[in-house]
Amino acid sequence: MTYSVAVSGASGYAGGEILRLLADHPDFDVRTVTAHQNAGQPLVAVQPHLRTYTHLTLQETSAATLADHDVVFLALPHGASGAIAAELADDTLVIDCGADHRLERAADWATFYGGEHHGAWSYGVPELPRLTGTQRDRLTGARRIAAPGCNASTVALSLAPGIRAGVIESRDLVTVLAVGPSGAGKSLKAHLLGSEILGSANPYSVGGVHRHIPEITQALRWAGAADPTISFTPVIVPMSRGILATSTARIVPGTEVAAVRAAWEDAYAGERFVQLLPAGQFPRTADVLGANTALMGLAVDEDAGRVVVVTAVDNLVKGTAGAAIQSANIALGLAESTGLPVNGVAP
Repeated sequence: MTYSVAVSGASGYAGGEILRLLADHPDFDVRTVTAHQNAGQPLVAVQPHLRTYTHLTLQETSAATLADHDVVFLALPHGASGAIAAELADDTLVIDCGADHRLERAADWATFYGGEHHGAWSYGVPELPRLTGTQRDRLTGARRIAAPGCNASTVALSLAPGIRAGVIESRDLVTVLAVGPSGAGKSLKAHLLGSEILGSANPYSVGGVHRHIPEITQALRWAGAADPTISFTPVIVPMSRGILATSTARIVPGTEVAAVRAAWEDAYAGERFVQLLPAGQFPRTADVLGANTALMGLAVDEDAGRVVVVTAVDNLVKGTAGAAIQSANIALGLAESTGLPVNGVAP
């Protein structure tokens, strides 16, 4: 069976990455692409690398345009997906790559985003360890899926195995991320200009105000954390895409070093797209460029009594578009890896 697909926000980075991956998906047929300011233009006028889609013209983003498709990907700014999604048929598979349907707690939405809270959909990070099973179990047959925030899923995947296994404490978690500016979207912003970021590393949203914090703590609660706290500091670095997250946590006193590593080995054994590297090895963002792969290195700092987890992802693939398509595959009963690359691009 071939599924008809519409992609909203197709002129942006996330929408463009969804389309790039869908071009090689044998079961999805992209029939409609939409945008806001760029509506009326050929898709390749704003996404010139997507030569597969020379026949498509960007249409206005509306529920009417997106209706009558089997699968709809919403790659819209936060606050823009909720109203449109509410008008789509219940049997349509809708994957929201924005933030509107990620958070369960209305109070978290009010604090970090504001505006109407549209409720939580099934969270689109299949490998995420939960107290029982993984998030994959909640995606089978779903018709509403919230793709993750790229920073949030990277950190949650980094720490959830230790929480679930009871080998790390859920308070005093710390993570620092080097991130590429494509994670902030394609809209023109002065602080993301090449002249501002080239040759510089720029921290932002420092001190507990980043919008991905409640998404991380929510995922850690699913893994068994009662009241997790995390210090989260992202830093923009001069690479177009990629995240390198260094996350640390206190080891539960009395835990053997071997048990710490075993928690991550057990969590990701057999996973195609989340891989723990051998002891002593750590990933680079270059290793996952263009791939739906999260590579993870782990060390135990015995003197500090902390575990250190370093995870690399491509923020536009595993962080957003790849996770969305992987989750859609599961929801529809397709092979989970269909259309998704595990190999990166080098050099």
